This record gives sequence, C-alpha cells and structure tokens, in this order.
Amino acid sequence: MYDPVQLQKVLKEELFAECEITFKPMFGGIMAYSFERVFASLSNVGLALKFNGKDHQEFLSVPGSKMLQYEPDSAPSKSYIVVPESMLSNPDILKLWVVRCLSKLPSKKK
Repeated sequence: MYDPVQLQKVLKEELFAECEITFKPMFGGIMAYSFERVFASLSNVGLALKFNGKDHQEFLSVPGSKMLQYEPDSAPSKSYIVVPESMLSNPDILKLWVVRCLSKLPSKKK
C-alpha cells in the first residue's frame, strides 16, 4: 500500500519543476495536473500515469508496471498504468516517462 502524500513528494522534486505540476484531492487519492491537464493518479495502489496508443503498450511492457485497478473486483483503467516501484526511487527514469506522458496529452481547451 502506498501513501498518496508520499507519492506527491516524488513529483514535487526539483527535477519536475518545469512540468508545473499541481495536485487536487480526488476520491481518497490525489490527481496530478500539468498545465491544468490531468496526467497521474496517486493512490494507495501507487503512482499511475495516463497513456494511450503505442506509449500505453510500451509502458505496460516495463517490468513491474500494471494497469491501475483501485479495488481487486473493479475493472482496470483503460488509460492509467501504475509505475513500477523501482522507478519511484529512480527520478531520472521516472521523469523520462512523465515527460513522455505529458507530451501526448491534449491541449487544454479554452
């Protein structure tokens, strides 16, 4: 089990400063936003990044990653993938995937 507040500290590191990450509590966890676009879920399940298409399949193939599933009997998310625990202690590798995730998000509608 993870603590969403501790996961939030990982994304608050100076390494992620240019991503302009903000956080909002949501359903007992925390959602992470970059430039007002949601890109991550922080919950007791872990840190999950939002991916689609080819990036989704590629990140899912990283050892230790898995589809986000808040409860054992709930359906897995179609777009959020839980970051492997080993990546949480390697911010340089995590940043590569966060930046990749952010680069594919749609522009914020005005």
